[in-house]
Amino acid sequence: MQIDLNGVIENVLQRPCSHFDERPDEGDISLLVIHNISLPAGQFGTPYVDALFMGAVDCKAHPSFCELEGLRVSAHCFIKRTGEVIQYVPFNKRAWHAGQSEFAGQAACNNFSIGIELEGTDTTPYTQAQYASLHNVTNAILKRYPLINTQRIVGHCDIAPGRKTDPGDSFNWPAYISRLEQVI
Repeated sequence: MQIDLNGVIENVLQRPCSHFDERPDEGDISLLVIHNISLPAGQFGTPYVDALFMGAVDCKAHPSFCELEGLRVSAHCFIKRTGEVIQYVPFNKRAWHAGQSEFAGQAACNNFSIGIELEGTDTTPYTQAQYASLHNVTNAILKRYPLINTQRIVGHCDIAPGRKTDPGDSFNWPAYISRLEQVI
């Protein structure tokens, strides 16, 4: 897996998304944030996550979606339970995934981070296919963006404590990180 000079992963599905903008400093991509998402909560394989990131979610499709009305969010990538990777925002652009956040004293993590969403919940184990794809994407990111290292890979819970809990207790951090350290 390779990332081109525009921050696009070669040979993965690219979906048009308008929920992004320019980074203040494209040379400061220095953090990777792991998230989870499912819509409706706890349901997998639905079209709603894709629709949310594309700005086209039907807020009447499920009672819980009323809170999504007018929400403009995105992620750089979404990894489905099957391991399929979809890229919505080139890594060189600022996706809107972190919200109010801070890492190592630096606020507004969207400015300098890459956000990857895993289809899942805090309590449902992620699939081996997801971990395999996440490892491939992460290794490509580590090669392309040298300011990111294994100490600068965090969960959404780490940059927005008290507000966010993902990727949750179900995410196997030791196995994920140790496998990256073997590759680097």
